[in-house]
Amino acid sequence: MKQYIGLFLKGMGMGAANVVPGVSGGTIALITGIFEKLIDSIKSFDILAIRYFFSGKFRQFAQHVNLYFLLALFAGIFASIISIARIFGYLLEHHQIHLMSFFFGLILASIYFVGKTIDKWNIPVIISFIAGTAIAVSLTVLEPAQENASLWYLFICGIVATCSMILPGLSGSFVLIMMGNYQLVMIDAVNNLDMKTLIPVIIGAVTGLLMFSNLLSWLYKKFRNPTIAILTGFILGSLGIIWPWKTVIPVKNELGQIMYKDGEAIIKGYNWFLPEHFNTEVILALFFIITGIIVIWGTEILATRKSTKH
Repeated sequence: MKQYIGLFLKGMGMGAANVVPGVSGGTIALITGIFEKLIDSIKSFDILAIRYFFSGKFRQFAQHVNLYFLLALFAGIFASIISIARIFGYLLEHHQIHLMSFFFGLILASIYFVGKTIDKWNIPVIISFIAGTAIAVSLTVLEPAQENASLWYLFICGIVATCSMILPGLSGSFVLIMMGNYQLVMIDAVNNLDMKTLIPVIIGAVTGLLMFSNLLSWLYKKFRNPTIAILTGFILGSLGIIWPWKTVIPVKNELGQIMYKDGEAIIKGYNWFLPEHFNTEVILALFFIITGIIVIWGTEILATRKSTKH
């Protein structure tokens, strides 16, 4: 029971991370030591699993797909998204700098702790790290699409967002921003339980998860060091997205007028800056950055102690 409570809490951490634009649940899975087990469990939903299930061999099915591990983890993810989406919606609106500072500290510490799991740095690993960083950075300068509520597009959003969700450093929420549907899916639909919007996203998410987990599992086992290097690069490149001090760049029409969608300016990018004055807000932001670093550091210590005991 204690093991499943721990998995539930890790799932809540993953769910919370995926609600915040720029933060990846995959990063939480990687630093808490469940990343490989997660993708291996997901990819186990194969033909053999289907045979076990429909032939009534539920015990073999549960063992084959590591069912109880997945149930505990995804229960935590679901509970977190449902409960924390409302809280984060408020924090992003009223205390964005402090919230992003906390997650900036989390991601900053994650770069070190994930990168140190690489056994050997060589040319292919270094190239993979640079490539991962470049890909993540390039996402920050792309112009977001406009909101699209059509069923096929919501399905595609589910596929892309869930693939990025399990990739450390690539945020499912930020991908939804780039696709123009973050507000529609993660805030409005989740808070209002709008199943007309959520169902196609969920179907796409499950489809993408099953397809992508097989590829990622194969890469992780066949090319472990380059794979971790590119994932570490993804995490490093994502820092710009969650930098606490930034202003939005709105989309403008040919007349230079700001374009709005449902009363809010459509965002196409950000301008980053450093705070001009060392005031209470900056002190609190630094406090939350340090808190984020300490959380990851503490998580790493606990994970190390548990692996040592076993």
